[in-house]
Amino acid sequence: MRDSLEGFSLRKDSPVPLYHQVEEILYRWITEQMKPGDVLPSEKELCEMFKVSRSVIRQALGNLVNRGLIERQRGKGTIVVRPKIDEYLMSRLTGFYADMKAQGLQPKTKLLSREVVPADELLAYYLNLKTGDEVMKIHRLRFINEEPILTVVTFIPKALCPGLMEEDLENQSLYEVLEKKYGIRLIWGERTIEAIPADAQDARLLKVKKGDPLLFLRSITYTEGNVPVEYYEAKHRADRTRFITRLFRTLMDSKEINSTLYGLSKLTKFFTKQYESYT
Repeated sequence: MRDSLEGFSLRKDSPVPLYHQVEEILYRWITEQMKPGDVLPSEKELCEMFKVSRSVIRQALGNLVNRGLIERQRGKGTIVVRPKIDEYLMSRLTGFYADMKAQGLQPKTKLLSREVVPADELLAYYLNLKTGDEVMKIHRLRFINEEPILTVVTFIPKALCPGLMEEDLENQSLYEVLEKKYGIRLIWGERTIEAIPADAQDARLLKVKKGDPLLFLRSITYTEGNVPVEYYEAKHRADRTRFITRLFRTLMDSKEINSTLYGLSKLTKFFTKQYESYT
């Protein structure tokens, strides 16, 4: 590592705190030259390399842990981890495929099953149906760069688009099919999010351990007249996903909203790392 840090030096006469200078040097080294699973030198070794106190090194490493670049593992040391995938709690209804493509990632979908089922009482409530009405149930596994990231079970009233059961739902966006082929214009949606443990099926599909934390989303999507057209339940790997939200106090026009939603804010700039940078 000493060779890797050539050209980097601390400016002890700078108003920038030493721990922050160390943090930024380590950040550049980790993102440019290291990969997930690599082990950083010990605190003692870092103290010797930078010629600073242990408290400075601990502050720098702690900040890098908070930024999601590294984690400390008992018996192993400080390990480089994979960056998380960003998803937005407030965004346009573009769907998972379009959201990931917009970030320069390679999404992939595997259709696990699809069937027509009768709506139970809760599903009928969500979709403004009668109990027993026919609903299409679509179960998919979503990947990013060949890594399983989430499972999603989608329910859509069969009467809205009966031909959907024959559509290719692995190589095209569900939302685009609904809008372009069936004329169903998606207007807005609502979501809840909570943490749950992975069950046996989740663990098998998402390549995690049973009991590992997942982020569980429930969502209803509406068309004109506040008519619900889709209800889904998605389970995201908590170790690979981070949700970002933006808050507004005043009304904004569409141009301002687009700029705010898709621009990088201070927090986003600080925490966001390109998914590909550690592969």
